[in-house]
Amino acid sequence: MATVFTRRIIAYVIDFFVVSAFMWIVSFLVSLIFSPLDVIPVYNMFPYLVSILGLAYFVVLEKYKGATVGKALMYLEVKSRNGYNINWAQAIVRNLTKILWFPIIFDWLVGRIMNTDRLFGKITRTVVVNVLQ
Repeated sequence: MATVFTRRIIAYVIDFFVVSAFMWIVSFLVSLIFSPLDVIPVYNMFPYLVSILGLAYFVVLEKYKGATVGKALMYLEVKSRNGYNINWAQAIVRNLTKILWFPIIFDWLVGRIMNTDRLFGKITRTVVVNVLQ
């Protein structure tokens, strides 16, 4: 079986595709509403929609289910370091770097320098655990 780190990367790629598919649907619906009215070009709203809905996807699923679709498929779960489910503050802060997808790399690099998995995981006292054990 792949390492937890490898499975986290695969989970992140899966989540990227899930959020992208969801955004295609949302952008289509938004264009149906705003394009005929010619109120606001959809492409002006898209960066905000991606950021807000992408963050909401990670925060809500990790708070209520303990895992996103990608993490669940890879048998991973997010927990507080004390073993309990994460709270709203932890869910929001740990996922702030996922707003635009690429800041997660810096989060991971700084975390590696600090001998932990991610900087924001250390700040929020959360860990991603293997559910298969």
